[in-house]
Amino acid sequence: MDASPEPQQKGGTLVLVRRQPPVSQGLLETLKARLKKSCTCSMPCAQALVQGLFPAIHWLPQYRLKEYLAGDVMSGLVIGIILVPQAIAYSLLAGLQPIYSLYTSFFANLIYFLMGTSRHVNVGIFSLLCLMVGQVVDRELQLAGFDPSQDSLGPRNNDSTINNSATTLTIGLQDCRRDCYAIRVATALTLMAGLYQVLMGILRLGFVSTYLSQPLLDGFAMGASVTILTSQAKHMLGVQIPRHQGLGMVVHTWLSLLQNVGQANICDVVTSALCLGVLLAAKELSDRYRHRLKVPVPTELFVIVVATVVSHFGQLHTRFGSRVAGNIPTGFVAPQVPDPKIMWRVALDAMSLALVGSAFSISLAEMFARSHGYSVSANQELLAVGCCNVLPAFFHCFATSAALSKTLVKIATGCQTQLSSVVSAAVVLLVLLVLAPLFHDLQRCVLACIIVVSLRGALRKVKDLPQLWRLSPADALVWVATAATCVLVSTEAGLLAGVFFSLLSLAGRTQRPRAALLARIGDSTFYEDAAEFEGLLPPPEVRVFRFTGPLYYANKDFFLRSLYRLTGLDAGHSATRKDQGPEVGVSNRSLADGKDLGSVSSGAGLVVPLAFGFHTVVIDCAPLLFLDVAGMATLKDLRRDYRALDISLLLACCSPSVRDTLRKGGFLGEEQGAEDELLFPSVHSAVEAACARHEELLAADSAL
Repeated sequence: MDASPEPQQKGGTLVLVRRQPPVSQGLLETLKARLKKSCTCSMPCAQALVQGLFPAIHWLPQYRLKEYLAGDVMSGLVIGIILVPQAIAYSLLAGLQPIYSLYTSFFANLIYFLMGTSRHVNVGIFSLLCLMVGQVVDRELQLAGFDPSQDSLGPRNNDSTINNSATTLTIGLQDCRRDCYAIRVATALTLMAGLYQVLMGILRLGFVSTYLSQPLLDGFAMGASVTILTSQAKHMLGVQIPRHQGLGMVVHTWLSLLQNVGQANICDVVTSALCLGVLLAAKELSDRYRHRLKVPVPTELFVIVVATVVSHFGQLHTRFGSRVAGNIPTGFVAPQVPDPKIMWRVALDAMSLALVGSAFSISLAEMFARSHGYSVSANQELLAVGCCNVLPAFFHCFATSAALSKTLVKIATGCQTQLSSVVSAAVVLLVLLVLAPLFHDLQRCVLACIIVVSLRGALRKVKDLPQLWRLSPADALVWVATAATCVLVSTEAGLLAGVFFSLLSLAGRTQRPRAALLARIGDSTFYEDAAEFEGLLPPPEVRVFRFTGPLYYANKDFFLRSLYRLTGLDAGHSATRKDQGPEVGVSNRSLADGKDLGSVSSGAGLVVPLAFGFHTVVIDCAPLLFLDVAGMATLKDLRRDYRALDISLLLACCSPSVRDTLRKGGFLGEEQGAEDELLFPSVHSAVEAACARHEELLAADSAL
């Protein structure tokens, strides 16, 4: 960059000289240049493109074997061990066979290893997405004529029956039973969600997920966790109840549970109580002594192994009717293209699924990147998570995203890079090829207990609500509205309600920001809110007004009302009445008392500036973020009305963007030096200039 000339001096003070802006190209020329750059093919461009799509190509050659390998292998083994029981358990939520959860965990780890930009995030099955997938699967099963009350898990080897009451069946379902059709729906939904995410990444819309605020995500997690807990209660009790869909699913499910609680399976109830006790106690001990434990204890795997052995040798399914996982095949199923007709039907459901998955993934990636001192690309994260859904959808997998609990475990066990995901995929592959049939006799109530215990973190967020209320009532309202709508209506409606209330709170904060009159702090050059602090000195015959927000079409009326109320003068009405005749004089006393202008006596004579108690209004523009056309028109009208009353309007502490808007909008006029007379670098300089000008006018009047 060329050396800049020194600031010029004018009248003994420094004057900033604005740089000449570079000549900007037109829109057509800019688009042509970008298109040409994108279509230009060369070896460096191709290498950069491949490295951008697959970051592993960049960091793998720089891998520090001695420093990273031990931590990556350890964390990969631990996550792989945790993934197996969680994958089998979460199949209950998705309404699918356990083998598909294992497929999902395997492919997601490998793809994110190649395409992810986060070193620590674990991408795989996530309870909230499993719930959303399961709800769509149940709805489509019912529409296709299947009985959704029949769970996918069980020893019936995929021989689900078709609901004879249905009048129509989807074409081609005669050779596709319940579990076959369920995975068709799940893969179609997953492919659509993945395509949305990939498209968002290509269009560089990674910033969209940032509009899902943290209170919204926490409230959504809370509401969805209650829904998940409700869906698993019947498995823990061993009760057969219909699967409710639509509005009020949680309420209807609990009513059905209360009506059928007398039919609970004693074996399942006892097993659930024991498993919950062991899992909760182990989690509490792990949290309390996590600093002493080098490796987290895989309690879920221990519980599953013990429960499977007890169920097998105790013959709990045969003797007590306890429902078990059933047959889990080994190996891989041949890939299959998702059904386009089903994809079209679930396209709307896939939008919410894609948005939730991308929001959680990007927020977790950015959070752990900040805490460990590196950066991630939101757009590349969208591509990575999208490909984790698009490609595995052809291999009988369902939707995935980043998961907080497993990411925390990865970090605690020494994870350094995404090479740990390859180790986790190897553990899952071992189960897929060899160990899967060993879980045949595992009770479903045990899987339900694992799911419920995994919700501890989300359910505990309710304790943060009082503190959130004290910090920001608007954010607390978003949290409550999102969680309540998820529980009382549906998860999709909860997400929409959260977005709506988030935008509403944002609009409310900018539509009615705080307004105050400022006064001087002693003999200093600083000014603060006179209503908030004691002992401040109001500037004589000058009103300093602060508006802590942007000035735009939605709050321009509130801006004027606040200014008129605090200064005690409705400039618009007063200027209009002055134009109507000289007899309409107004005293500052009557205006301050809030009397109507029409009720003021007409014998006060001509309006002079000091009739209102001040001759200048200074607006502190430091908190003014931006002006739009309506805000500019408001300032112009305000200056015109004040000028009619012989009152000056000055602006202080304007940011460069606000100054540019004022200049382009014609507020500063065409006169030479008008900007120096209207805009000031500080409130104190504006007050001093106003007082000096008024004294000059008084001196001139006295001389005459």
